[in-house]
Amino acid sequence: MTFRYINKTIFTAGIAAVLFLTSCENDLNRMPESEVTSASVYADFANYKSVLAKIYAGLAVSGQNGGDGDPDIGGIDGGTSNYLRQYFQLQELPTDEAVVAWNDPSLPDLHNMNWSASNDFIRALYYRIYYQIAISNEFIRETSDEKLASRNITGANAEESRLFRNEARFMRALSYFHAIDLFGNGPFVTEATEVGITPPPRIERAALFAYIENELKELENLLKDPRTNEYGRADKAAVWMLLSKLYLNAEVYTGQGRYSDARVYAEKVINAGYSLKTNYDELFLADNNVANNEVIFSVNFDGINTRTYGGTTYIIHAGVGGTMPPEQFGINSGWGGLRSTKNIVNLFPNATGTLDKRGRFYTDGQNLEINSQTVFTDGYPLIKFKNLKKDGTKGSDDTGLYVDTDFPLFRLGEAYLIYAEAVLRGGGGSNATALQYINLLRQRAYGNTSGNVASINLDFILDERARELTWEATRRTDLIRFNKFTSGSYLWPFKGGVKDGRAVEDFRKLYPIPNTDLTANPNLIQNPGY
Repeated sequence: MTFRYINKTIFTAGIAAVLFLTSCENDLNRMPESEVTSASVYADFANYKSVLAKIYAGLAVSGQNGGDGDPDIGGIDGGTSNYLRQYFQLQELPTDEAVVAWNDPSLPDLHNMNWSASNDFIRALYYRIYYQIAISNEFIRETSDEKLASRNITGANAEESRLFRNEARFMRALSYFHAIDLFGNGPFVTEATEVGITPPPRIERAALFAYIENELKELENLLKDPRTNEYGRADKAAVWMLLSKLYLNAEVYTGQGRYSDARVYAEKVINAGYSLKTNYDELFLADNNVANNEVIFSVNFDGINTRTYGGTTYIIHAGVGGTMPPEQFGINSGWGGLRSTKNIVNLFPNATGTLDKRGRFYTDGQNLEINSQTVFTDGYPLIKFKNLKKDGTKGSDDTGLYVDTDFPLFRLGEAYLIYAEAVLRGGGGSNATALQYINLLRQRAYGNTSGNVASINLDFILDERARELTWEATRRTDLIRFNKFTSGSYLWPFKGGVKDGRAVEDFRKLYPIPNTDLTANPNLIQNPGY
């Protein structure tokens, strides 16, 4: 069963779960008006799943009524401030994987890598992250054993409430993972924090790493077994995958490598009964929720019930323009925004995907060279996400505006890549098994063994991650881990705002804490360089 989480009931119940604990400025911290209260919502166990759904929905949509209306944070358009949309932009636009043609204020600064602490898009994701943490905290607080007992919620209902509570803990850990990766340090609140008493304390990166690790280590014994929860809800494999990603980047976050742990948890995922989807393209279609045993955790969308201008609606529409026929992507129009740079195109044998099927780019009327970021026809758009089903029909929204395509946040293909990289970085395991996993990905991509390789090294792994995971919001983190994000040893068009690229300052490996939050919370300290 698919966990489709947006409807009016869910958001009505979810409103009462929101007691925002960060020190954000008032207009980014407002509560929608409602007569619903925590007491009335949590008195009835029938509401609990709807409130949990609000937490999951926070990654997909922006507002209290479903979609982007009445957004949870103010000061920026709901669709623009969407969590997944901004996570995608902050992970992709400062890299070789994506440029965007729009000249919106602050948006070109992302690819040019000259953003400031007042950048609207950085600020939007920062507040989204801490909003998610806040609503998770409130749900965790309201489903404690003591609160359940006081409401006479017992037996099977109490057990299910505890499962919901632990899923909320996972969602909180996921947002804290995004915080540690993007911002390093920041405010720290849990369910034990008193609401609205004093500004939240600051937590440093190493301490936040330890907190996330401890939470996930507890949760791996508390959630459902892999592949036994509803599609779109977290289980033990989602915990293992997040742990493996945390450990893979531990040297960046703490200065201490944890590659053996990254390998161990990737192995747990690999051995949990998942399998590669035979057709790579079907991972990114409108019915990718059907018969998909590769995806471990997804952000779900639905063109009727989960409507947003962010999420995959943004990724698909923004990646179509020029002479690209929108109907071939299951949409009514292209927004003429996203393309890839020649660095990514050149990782593939050709740009049509006739050899490596992952390397499909639209070339008709497009220039490989990017002479201007604001000209859509400069750069090749990636043909990957579509609002079409396997049978060629479009998604459920007849207008072609909103899409059904789910975003695979974690999938088996990345677990294979993590295992291989961890082995090469000295994390134990088997070189032969690492090579086997890489060749399984390449056999799917080529449709046969013609793309198999006889050996791999770390440079190859970075390139293979780009081939397998382009536009899946991993590239910035990967380039930082490989010391190529700011370095002059690896350049791409308009890196640092220069056509042929340039080295940028190392402090760009972290985004700034928004100035608005620094003003509101005297406990916070700005990241160096800003």
